[in-house]
Amino acid sequence: MAEITVELVSVERKLWSGKATILTAQTTEGEIGVLPGHEPMLGQLVENGVVTVRPVDGERRVAAVQGGFLSVSSQKVTVLADWAVWADEVDAAQAESDMHSDDLLTRERTEASLRALRRAQEA
Repeated sequence: MAEITVELVSVERKLWSGKATILTAQTTEGEIGVLPGHEPMLGQLVENGVVTVRPVDGERRVAAVQGGFLSVSSQKVTVLADWAVWADEVDAAQAESDMHSDDLLTRERTEASLRALRRAQEA
């Protein structure tokens, strides 16, 4: 099985690093999928998007991201997000409450978190 090295990093922490079969990300140019052997590229992540990683070993991982960049080389994909959280770290009840926050940044991050949660629940 072909694989590519993936790193998912936010300003606050490194979320994941390892071998994956595919990574998908929402960029300003649209949603893209990166497979092993993908052409090198640099993309800008959308402000309230979702990144999905399919590790070689283990279950699919879904993260909410806000802003940042995606860098693809022949052997590695690096996602450098301004902010990111795993979907399984999202408290759905708290997120629903945060959607009514007066703080725009909180609402935007909550929107991304809920999108990631929905994507994680898809088959």
